[in-house]
Amino acid sequence: MKKIVAIAVAFLTAFNIAAQSTAKLEQAVREAQNSSALSHATLSVSVYNITKDKSVYSYEGQKSLVPASMAKILTTAVGFDKLGSSFRFKTVVKYTGKIDKNGVLRGDIVIVGGGDPILGSYRYKQTTPDSVFASWLRAMRNHGIKSVDGRVCYDASVFDDKQHNNSWQWGDIGNYYGCGATGLNFHENMFFVYFNAGQKLGAAATVDHTSPDGVKIHGQNYVTTGAANSGDNVVIYGDASSFIRVYEGTVPLGKRNFSVRGALPNPAESCATMFTAYLKSNGVNVSGTPVRNQRHADGKEMVDYLSNTYYVIAQYTNLTSNNLYAESILKYLGYKMYKKGSSENGVKAIMSYCAEGGLNVDGVKVVDGCGLSRENRVTCDFMCRFLRHVARRPIYSDFSKSLAKVGESGTAKNLLPKLPANIAMKIKSGSMDGVKSYAGYITNAKGDLLCFSIIANNFTCSGSQVQPQLEKIMMQMATMQ
Repeated sequence: MKKIVAIAVAFLTAFNIAAQSTAKLEQAVREAQNSSALSHATLSVSVYNITKDKSVYSYEGQKSLVPASMAKILTTAVGFDKLGSSFRFKTVVKYTGKIDKNGVLRGDIVIVGGGDPILGSYRYKQTTPDSVFASWLRAMRNHGIKSVDGRVCYDASVFDDKQHNNSWQWGDIGNYYGCGATGLNFHENMFFVYFNAGQKLGAAATVDHTSPDGVKIHGQNYVTTGAANSGDNVVIYGDASSFIRVYEGTVPLGKRNFSVRGALPNPAESCATMFTAYLKSNGVNVSGTPVRNQRHADGKEMVDYLSNTYYVIAQYTNLTSNNLYAESILKYLGYKMYKKGSSENGVKAIMSYCAEGGLNVDGVKVVDGCGLSRENRVTCDFMCRFLRHVARRPIYSDFSKSLAKVGESGTAKNLLPKLPANIAMKIKSGSMDGVKSYAGYITNAKGDLLCFSIIANNFTCSGSQVQPQLEKIMMQMATMQ
């Protein structure tokens, strides 16, 4: 009898502790919703205990809301499952025509893109333009090519020609984060423009130079001088097919060679143009100018240039919220599953994955891979069900490592600094004007694995004013019993 009583007491005690934890979470959510930051906004919260396989908490969990960059969870997770951690993007360099006895290629060099988002990236030593071009030049020399009586051609047909999603905003697409993905990405589809501030507030700022060298940029500069330490307030306008870029906004007083990143015009052509210049600077004459080439099957392959592994690329995608990487993954998923790399086919791949996993997608609309579109919609309940599904798949270990660890890495490095040491939280955040979101996994003090999602939409204050309210909610989630 005493044993039965002890068990009942223990059960009731655990039940009361759990009820108290839920009550504290409910209080934090209500306080956030009623705060000045969110009183007129929409807030949604869901928590699921994967270990115990039960829903823990849901507040407006079925509301369809804009996720912003939190959407990268869907893209990268499906990529892990359908492409695999060891997958590598491949760029092929070939030649057409014949090489004569003097080493003159009577034909063209053709660069065939494979959607690699880090080709020519400045972030890794082995992917910089000079490193990439040097390996291509070695391949040419190994085939006896000393000069080219022809052109450097580019083939980006693995993806469609729609570099930008139709729903992206004009104010985004000229900037580095709105550059979009092509079949032949290069230098992360971005360029740098360097400004010298004026001598006083409001004075014109001048353009010192742009990089990388050799890229055609026709800049129209309307940038002025802002307050000291005011940061980068420059907006760049221009579409993917045009080499004209319009610069507006301010750079800080006292700054020289202040760098701002913009979207690189026609990355595939820019790649061919820069490689042509590289060849000439290394003693290999090229008689013609770069041109687009769609004859994918023509020519003799000289080199298969492979990217870093998908594991590395997906980690960088989520830890730094890189839009180009996410869009390249999305389009490649479309290519792999439907033989044509496009946003539409990539979205079909994600929705098909959800269907395969038996995930109800009511209230869900996926438009792009990175979350830049304001037409994307998810529910917090769906995000929890998706994260639970992933946690039960073999990809979970690698996928979870791509998420930022709260207090330690990526976009979550300065989040929840007082999180208890015996609790781990990995997240993907999202942020744009009027949108703040978080989703991910929590390993609580008991060792239970939880997943959660929080989305706030349509607030009129800054994201920095909303963040403390959402952090209070996440702290209550993390410390639930």
